[in-house]
Amino acid sequence: MKAHLAEFIGTFALVFFGCGAIANGLPPTAVALAFGLVIGVMIYALGHISGAHFNPAVSIGFALGRHMGWRRAATYAGAQIGGAVTASIVLRLTLGARVSLGVTRPSGSDLQACAWESVLTFFLMLVITAVATDDRAVGNAAALAIGGMVALGALVGGSISGASMNPARSLGPALVSGDLSGIWIYVCAPILGSCLAALAYRAIRTPERPRIAG
Repeated sequence: MKAHLAEFIGTFALVFFGCGAIANGLPPTAVALAFGLVIGVMIYALGHISGAHFNPAVSIGFALGRHMGWRRAATYAGAQIGGAVTASIVLRLTLGARVSLGVTRPSGSDLQACAWESVLTFFLMLVITAVATDDRAVGNAAALAIGGMVALGALVGGSISGASMNPARSLGPALVSGDLSGIWIYVCAPILGSCLAALAYRAIRTPERPRIAG
């Protein structure tokens, strides 16, 4: 229960600060920075308790990569979605009905958004898998690497797909706003990208440190 509570709190923070930046009308660069910073801070704060997934796609990717059980991945996802919905409710109650809660929508076609969400989440999950599961990686820099990847994804892909990379982050604002148009993209595409990254890292992972020529 403590791990699930940590996932709830971490995902609450992600949506509250990230979508709160959108609700307060901050520019796109500041929004990207907010998402990256909150992820990095929450990994440092809660990573030793739950692993700091804060993302159902990440939990599913870890289950596929055999780093956690499928049942735990499912209960983690429930806690994460609960945290995202609760944060969205708090934003709605405190900022009013007229502000945007940061509902993610494609700026172009659904196919374009689906492709971008898949690719962005692929690289996010690749970084997470490397720093979280491989003891040869620089573990102390995990929060910086993951938070940086979230910010990078938001900077580059925010104007195209919204750069959600996280079903919970999209479901929370969508459910509270009552706007579920295109939500399938932000559920399916991140899970696809995460699963592909988990399989890709398993394929390229070596049993020992590579030797550097020279």
